[in-house]
Amino acid sequence: MPKTLPSRTDGTDGMVVVKLRSPALTVRAELGSPAARKALLGEFVGTLLFVIFGAGTVVVTGGLLGERLTSARLLAVALAQGIAFSLLVLATVRLSGGHLNPAVTFAAMITRQMTVTRAAIYVVSQCAGAVAGALVLTLIVPAAAQGPLGTHGLGARVTVAGGLLTEVLLTLVLVSAVLATTRGAVRSAPLGCLTIGLSATVGYLFGTAITGGSMNPARSFGPALVAGVWTDHWIFWVGPLMGAAVASFVYEFCFSQEGRHD
Repeated sequence: MPKTLPSRTDGTDGMVVVKLRSPALTVRAELGSPAARKALLGEFVGTLLFVIFGAGTVVVTGGLLGERLTSARLLAVALAQGIAFSLLVLATVRLSGGHLNPAVTFAAMITRQMTVTRAAIYVVSQCAGAVAGALVLTLIVPAAAQGPLGTHGLGARVTVAGGLLTEVLLTLVLVSAVLATTRGAVRSAPLGCLTIGLSATVGYLFGTAITGGSMNPARSFGPALVAGVWTDHWIFWVGPLMGAAVASFVYEFCFSQEGRHD
């Protein structure tokens, strides 16, 4: 975040000169340590792999296997994405915190676990990883079977309001699981990642037929950019970020009340 340097008063005319640290210097400072660069690489690679396995399962079951969204396919898609997210969070948690999701990063910023600048470069890394993952899918899956590359969209007869509310609620549950893990309610890292993965899986089971079950703006952004499909795309940013904000405020309130009872 830009920092205001001490002001300087000219003794002749009384003018106050305020110098602001440039955004470029702020970003350079954030990237100055090897740990920060490793964290960004972890977010990039983790999100890349999540898009390959998450969107890839949607593409394979729908494009290559030609399946409609039956209960069996819904279960396969939900389990693939939930398990992949859980394992990738576990793999990257010591590098970057295992966000792999701009909504999770937004919650970390709101709860003061990271600076605005660090959060911004995390989101850039996640979105870049998602785009790279979608591009890899175009190299793996035959062109005739790619379709929209697993982009998210509203289901049949689903209203914009219904889709937005779905994304808010699903992301609220997912981010609550993340905050429970990072705030120490879940003591073991593997158990915490399992909790996050199960929360995501439940969200996919409920939300896939309604909105695709995004809960993750980067996961929506990568395939949308590569496939050029932007219908109602704003929902998959606004909904998850609203859900993350609500979860963050609830957790801040709950933890701020700890220890105040007589």
